[in-house]
Amino acid sequence: MKGFSSSSSQVFSQKPDQLWNVISSENNLNDTHPFCKTNEIIIWTDNDRRDKLVYLNGLTFIREFSEWFEGIGYNLWIGTKRGPRSYVEWRIKEHTLGSELTITVYPHLLRKWPRLISFLPYYLYINPKLTSYLNSVVGGFKWYLDKGTAVPRNHFGKHPWFS
Repeated sequence: MKGFSSSSSQVFSQKPDQLWNVISSENNLNDTHPFCKTNEIIIWTDNDRRDKLVYLNGLTFIREFSEWFEGIGYNLWIGTKRGPRSYVEWRIKEHTLGSELTITVYPHLLRKWPRLISFLPYYLYINPKLTSYLNSVVGGFKWYLDKGTAVPRNHFGKHPWFS
């Protein structure tokens, strides 16, 4: 499952518990995700959390939370309903200025290719696009927490995969 990954981190002035309250709340992507058209709950209980993310371009992904670490983060699988899925880790850690959020994606793209062949396409095309996307997502959470209002759609620029 592991393999190539892309990450983005950002420091927040808010304390870890304040950041946790936002990233762990139901439907949070409606206010925080710059490429989200809608974020709807499928099920949200202590033992089973799944939601649906519809991007601005109509692409629909299901997020299935696989591990939940109260106050620290979670892991999830994301992808189309019957298609391949990517593995994602969300983590909060304490920082001298407040807290830090890191999102790491292990994309399904090129996962079945030999590493030697997939190295160049991943680092020349997928990683830059995925990192740009993650920077916008983390930036959306920062916008929401700092300003107290929903992040405008495509605020950090349009994305070719999701806008």
